Amino acid sequence: MLDKVVIANRGEIALRILRACKELGIKTVAVHSTVDKNLKHVLLADESICIGPPSATESYLNIPRIISAAEVTDAAAIHPGYGFLAENADFAEQVENSGFIFVGPTPEVIRIMGDKVSAIEAMKKAGVPCVPGSGGPLDDDGEKNKKIAKRIGYPVIIKAAGGGGGRGMRVVREEKDLLKSIQATQSEARSAFGNPVVYMEKFLENPRHIEVQVLADGQGNAIHLGERDCSMQRRHQKVVEEAPAPGITTEMRKSIGERCARACVEIGYRGAGTFEFLYENGEFYFIEMNTRIQVEHPVTEMVTGVDLVKEQLRIAAGRPLSINQEDIIVRGHAIECRINAEDPKNFIPSPGTINRFHPPGGMGVRWDSHIYTEYRVPPNYDSMIGKLITYGENRDVAIARMRNALSELIIEGIKTNVPLQKDIMADENFQHGGTNIHYLEKKLGLS
Repeated sequence: MLDKVVIANRGEIALRILRACKELGIKTVAVHSTVDKNLKHVLLADESICIGPPSATESYLNIPRIISAAEVTDAAAIHPGYGFLAENADFAEQVENSGFIFVGPTPEVIRIMGDKVSAIEAMKKAGVPCVPGSGGPLDDDGEKNKKIAKRIGYPVIIKAAGGGGGRGMRVVREEKDLLKSIQATQSEARSAFGNPVVYMEKFLENPRHIEVQVLADGQGNAIHLGERDCSMQRRHQKVVEEAPAPGITTEMRKSIGERCARACVEIGYRGAGTFEFLYENGEFYFIEMNTRIQVEHPVTEMVTGVDLVKEQLRIAAGRPLSINQEDIIVRGHAIECRINAEDPKNFIPSPGTINRFHPPGGMGVRWDSHIYTEYRVPPNYDSMIGKLITYGENRDVAIARMRNALSELIIEGIKTNVPLQKDIMADENFQHGGTNIHYLEKKLGLS
């Protein structure tokens, strides 16, 4: 097993990684910005190193400083968590070239799956169902692009190959708007991602967002751990996640999961990963792969009993998977609510000092968070301050426990989105299950 790991992240995921390391007897090094010196995982780590000022570009995105921290502490590996440098192939490459283990896939695989055009090509070869589309980058031949759109059928969506987080996308409903939309998306992609390549896909009107969790050891073994429904979104950002997805049968789970696991073997995948799909009319359509641990991984852990972060660490140490597909049994239901420091009505971030805090408890309640009374939420990073997860023998019980847990959660001194989460849990359509990705925005009057 690895003897010492640098945790190249902050907040709740850094604490989550630290806890997994402790259970495995791995020493930890917390790197942090000046504003994060009092983060819970920094206070609990075996060693801590300040790597720069509050600005992420000068700290958590500063590759030389993170690698230097590994060097001076004589660490064996670096765990990137999610966000920041987690899916940065150059970072993974520099980590490995410096003699350390990157807890994640190889740089080559990150590059392939990080570019949506090459990812779709790889998935098609592996037999994973994809959205009907251009089959590659769009060039500047306007007539050719019109023919592609006509073949796919309107509406279509123009996407940046290097895009993400809802940026670099335009829906086109009529041919007269096609060419200017392609040009506008290319321009946006060039400035936002440094990559002007765009492609075209069929635009699905009312899909759900369903993703499949996988684990692969890079030694020819790969398994899937069922699916999650992440359709409750605002501005392409997930708000509520659950596992399993309502309405997905055991047969459907087995079919799509096996394809994802097989694809992992074919591309030489290593570590934890997530295949994201749009799901409509009984069909799955691949949209992208996240080559890291996901924010919503706890719901999968709750229904399978598998510690995904510990598996990441074992795989990084060169061990084969400790579990087989036959060991994975989905039991019960789990729901996760992201708790953000933001105004629940206008979603403006609400940094500041938490002057009163009380976490919820009870049967089937899990609270993943780094906050505590007198903790100051800085304005420099993402507004998520915790994840509230509930588990029950069925979905109704999980929802009931979530409603109770949200009513018990006390965070004062700043605004949070707890009122919004309470509203979602009380929503009849959410309680019924199967709402699409546009539902929350329509509910909030944002679309």
